[in-house]
Amino acid sequence: MKLESKPKTKKDVIDLVKKHKIKSIRLWFTDVLGFLKGFTITVNELKRALDDGMGFDGSSIEGFARIEESDMIARPDLSTFAFLSWESKERPVARMFCDIYTPDGKPFEGDPRYILKKNLAKAARLGFTYYVGPELEYFYFNNPKNAVILDRGGYFDLTPLDIAQDVRQQTVEILESLGIIVEYSHHEVASSQHEIDLRYSDALSMADNVMTYRLVVKEVAQQRGLHATFMPKPIFGINGSGMHTHQSLFKGKKNAFFDKKKKYCISDIASHFIAGLLKHAGELTSITNQWVNSYKRLVVGYEAPVYICWAQMNRSALIRVPMYKPGREKSMRIEYRVPDPACNPYLAFSVMLAAGLEGIEKKYSLSEPANDNIYKMTEEERKRVRIKALPEDLLESIKLTEKSDLVKKALGDTLFDFFIRNKKMEWDEYKAQVTQYEITKYLPVL
Repeated sequence: MKLESKPKTKKDVIDLVKKHKIKSIRLWFTDVLGFLKGFTITVNELKRALDDGMGFDGSSIEGFARIEESDMIARPDLSTFAFLSWESKERPVARMFCDIYTPDGKPFEGDPRYILKKNLAKAARLGFTYYVGPELEYFYFNNPKNAVILDRGGYFDLTPLDIAQDVRQQTVEILESLGIIVEYSHHEVASSQHEIDLRYSDALSMADNVMTYRLVVKEVAQQRGLHATFMPKPIFGINGSGMHTHQSLFKGKKNAFFDKKKKYCISDIASHFIAGLLKHAGELTSITNQWVNSYKRLVVGYEAPVYICWAQMNRSALIRVPMYKPGREKSMRIEYRVPDPACNPYLAFSVMLAAGLEGIEKKYSLSEPANDNIYKMTEEERKRVRIKALPEDLLESIKLTEKSDLVKKALGDTLFDFFIRNKKMEWDEYKAQVTQYEITKYLPVL
């Protein structure tokens, strides 16, 4: 089933449930780390959920509440109502994303969806709508216990009897039944690596779509006997998975990033936005790349960004500005290439927007583009043109974020403090591990 239009009122939702004989409704939300959470209500509870929200215990949700203040209220967002077509056809199921509130009716400061809404509201006060188009890469394996490659395909390859291609197509069909517009579906550069690109949308809708996308990719893979993973770097020696994020600001129907009178057709607003991202890139990285494993992808030689600079055609740069095509003013955008698909999209979009808006408000000047292959430049050459490197690991990234007033303001004290504390705990746990690399290298000789 596919909705003809989004419901606008509570009555619209109730009528749809009755018309399509929906048996239950899933209420979804996201924890601070970006994991999809939720619970199911019956049709009999739908009116109460729409009127008053549904209470739940937030003390077991990452970043939500201490046990002595655990009560939370989930309020469904009517516009996110959709049918889950992969569920049982005999017992149809729908879902809605929720905003989280405290019992006194205030938005919960630790809700990632609320954090994004706050940052989007700031953009709106400046007259902007923030659009994003992420490209999420992922891998198919046989099971979650190993990373055995299923094919030797490369970028855009069509391999014979490719079950993954069939699984991808089924995934695309389900996404479109949910109202999520897909632009491309293809094999990626690495073996067993794939990508489904979503049509750009406003940032809040896209964050919801990213959460849905990740679930659908995994659900369909599991139904077909495969395991899909968004782990940034599951295999040594081949490319990891990124979430290159295309971004633009619009004023009404006009793309604020486009100015045909400027060099490269990049407006002053876009130049300031890019400059803001470049200035704060190191501070943002623990949000856009939040796992220990994220930094195994950000190394030279695997098409992932390592250095903080921008360019038009150069894909070794952190930010790429796709070349303008005449008549395509609305497609003028920037591509931020560092995020990975295992991040929390609500928080990632929030901090990227915050950095860009600061660049606009303070009119940061944009450096010259890096037209050479940065990977091949010497350290002295990079210093000469003032190109700095991204953080090398999660610990370095956390230290930069911890000092960032911009990130703290974008996320709010509650969520910021939890996030930093959680990431420090992850690093402490990781650094005490003895890896197979160490066993293989050192045990025979030391």
